[in-house]
Amino acid sequence: MKIAIKNMVCPRCTQAVSEVFTSMAITPLDVRLGEVVLADPLTPDQQQNLQQKLNAIGFELLDDQQQQLVEKIKSIVIDHVHRLGDNRFVFTEVLPATLNKEYSQLSKLFSEKEGITIEQYVILQRMEKVKELLSYNELTLSEIAYKLGYSSVAYLSAQFKKVTGLTPSQFKKLGINLRKPIDQLMAP
Repeated sequence: MKIAIKNMVCPRCTQAVSEVFTSMAITPLDVRLGEVVLADPLTPDQQQNLQQKLNAIGFELLDDQQQQLVEKIKSIVIDHVHRLGDNRFVFTEVLPATLNKEYSQLSKLFSEKEGITIEQYVILQRMEKVKELLSYNELTLSEIAYKLGYSSVAYLSAQFKKVTGLTPSQFKKLGINLRKPIDQLMAP
């Protein structure tokens, strides 16, 4: 049995969700971004208890198939941008191949449910990764542009300014307090 969970966007999230299941004496077969696989279905009491425990730590059970698909799209993008460091991936190819759906169908659904396009979501995630890398102060802007698959520093800088209202240099001076949790990156 698969259970879809909203807001699982990082390894710490999977750990927190795993701990919830452990506290309920349930051993999942697998816990990954946005999804938990169980050997047996939950009883109604277990499901209600799970919902309460997840809500208490900022997660939510998803019953709606469309919303589950949107969460899978988000998980794939986050996984590629933040965890795998695969910023050269072509989401118009990766998403349909992974989810077995036409890109146009995925794009329309995502826009309807989230109020922004998949492309905008990818840009927001990439910009948050740029903020993270700038905060570490270990790479030059040229190295960051290359690492994130930008064709030039100028293009990265222009996109960064458009999204954040700051140049990368201004952001570095202001510091880490301007970063956002990756599960809260949406249009204002």
